[in-house]
Amino acid sequence: MKKIPTCKELQRTMCAQYCISFDDVQKAHVNIQDYIHLTPVLTSSILNQVAGRNLFFKCELFQKTGSFKIRGALNAIKVLISSTLEGKPKAVVTHSSGNHGQALTYAAKLEGIPAYIVVPQTAPNCKKLAIQAYGASIVYSEPSDESREKVTKRLMEETEGIMVHPNQEPAVIAGQGTIALEVLNQVPLVDALVVPVGGGGMAAGIAITIKALKPNVKVYAAEPLNADDCYQSKLKGELTPNLHPPETIADGVKSSIGLNTWPIIRDLVDDVFIVTEDEIKFATQLVWERMKLLIEPTAGVGVAAVLSQNFQTVSPEVKNICIVLSGGNVDLTSLTWVKEAERPTPYQFVSV
Repeated sequence: MKKIPTCKELQRTMCAQYCISFDDVQKAHVNIQDYIHLTPVLTSSILNQVAGRNLFFKCELFQKTGSFKIRGALNAIKVLISSTLEGKPKAVVTHSSGNHGQALTYAAKLEGIPAYIVVPQTAPNCKKLAIQAYGASIVYSEPSDESREKVTKRLMEETEGIMVHPNQEPAVIAGQGTIALEVLNQVPLVDALVVPVGGGGMAAGIAITIKALKPNVKVYAAEPLNADDCYQSKLKGELTPNLHPPETIADGVKSSIGLNTWPIIRDLVDDVFIVTEDEIKFATQLVWERMKLLIEPTAGVGVAAVLSQNFQTVSPEVKNICIVLSGGNVDLTSLTWVKEAERPTPYQFVSV
């Protein structure tokens, strides 16, 4: 009979294999707990009915700077300061479609550190304006990963700044993992967490935490069909980045998973669900209208996954599901798709 590893054995294995360990997540929790909100977990009877399961919504849209990204950004700044012999770095630099840029700027400002953010020209206007309002200097790039990285490298040389990657920096991944610590306290009977995945920082941090504390709890990633690199990577068993900049309304998950997040997702994320643009639109509007929560479409990806037909293959024993509503930075001026979107009934997405 195969021996089931203990939590301590799993933690030791993860520490040796991956860029972070559960201990890093615990340290991140100490670093940031006095600076972030303990975001609520809400429920909706109508969405329970639609999904056929008990749904719990971790509301990171109520987090400082409007998304979960502040967790990783704050932890990264704290780690940088504690590990730099000269004290505070001269500047921090990153590339971001919006939420990480806002978060890093806010976190750096708390410590009096200048922030330079490389932003794709296609990023939502509300996120660009918010980054500037927090005090960062914005430099624009093309939407491709290659362009973002090239401009970021040049900016680091010009400013002598230190790069804080939005999803591959270990301190960022550890900070995002603190979400799972809160969920396990807020929903003790949780059977699964559903997490939108772009670069994979949140999915990786949550997976490290969940599998260290409650290995039987499932971790599911969700992503748009138009940006399905995580799904393809799991399917093929090797890192498979998006070949071209994805076209999706879920702007926060256009990035591909990377070298640090991939091994964790490969080994510890139980499954990846892909959803169409129409499913994302429908799920996002459903949360707006039924829960009165102004989530951004990226947050709607996880909801769409749970409402999808494919999710019905998940065992009925997985009854209590927590969906991370990742953010609420919605560009209201660009919501032309609301008029364009078809309005199917919820039951088109589930088995009746």
